[in-house]
Amino acid sequence: MTATVSFTIDSPLGPRTATVAYERKGAGEPLLLLHGIGHHLQAWDPVAHVLASAHDVIAVDLPGFGASGPLPAGVPYDLATITPALGALCAALGVERPHVAGNSLGGLLALDMGRTGLARSVTALSPAGFWSEPERRYAFTTLRAMRAGARALPRPALDRLSRSGAGRAALTGTIYARPAHRTPEAVVAETLALREAAGFEQTLAAGGSVRFTHDVPGIPVTIAWGTRDRLLLRRQGVRAKHTVPGARLVRLPGCGHVPMNDDPALVARVILDTATAGDREGGSAGGGPHMSG
Repeated sequence: MTATVSFTIDSPLGPRTATVAYERKGAGEPLLLLHGIGHHLQAWDPVAHVLASAHDVIAVDLPGFGASGPLPAGVPYDLATITPALGALCAALGVERPHVAGNSLGGLLALDMGRTGLARSVTALSPAGFWSEPERRYAFTTLRAMRAGARALPRPALDRLSRSGAGRAALTGTIYARPAHRTPEAVVAETLALREAAGFEQTLAAGGSVRFTHDVPGIPVTIAWGTRDRLLLRRQGVRAKHTVPGARLVRLPGCGHVPMNDDPALVARVILDTATAGDREGGSAGGGPHMSG
């Protein structure tokens, strides 16, 4: 069941209140799940039940996405604001330094949480921020086209397209390698989430200059990339490995940009392995050895 939580964030305008939607299930060490731009927390549904068998799983709608309200007027959607906001969110939920798994924008945020001491382990699935400038422009152009298509499509046409495998491929083939595996209901819901995302343009604007150039020392980090990622090409994973040399770089065969749907068992195993390593090492800054690969 989806719930909401409000918390105070620091911003260039001073303290402001943000409210986000989240779903929480399972028991064990906390595991925070962060979706990508234009998506929503239901992106994690294919793996959430497996993860919840071992963890207290908290899937959130980022501010301005899904069922979460936008940030207060004038508050930027940049890393300097969103990353500490996620720390404040965790505190409001009674969680300290969770394991964090994120996809795309969520992967970038997960890495930044690890860098700033807010995570005990990080699994980043096709994280943003390791692109060349032409690759960034291509990704942003593609995302804007997806958004424009979602906003222009009448609801009856969306419902009709979602009922066939070919229609689901037309709607979501950019982010999934196996779009026909998505249910019609899921495809409709995520298309509407993209259409209605209040934080979409501000997030893209803030991301135009983003390059993740920091190491993430002291905690286990896994960077995983789908071999069929059509949005952020997999060679960006090699750059990510050079930037975070202690990370384990994992190929996700046959997976697209949002791999949780394409191979739920593999993605769940990658996340659980990383979290287990974080628990084994204690997740303390400056702690045990990095995962290597």
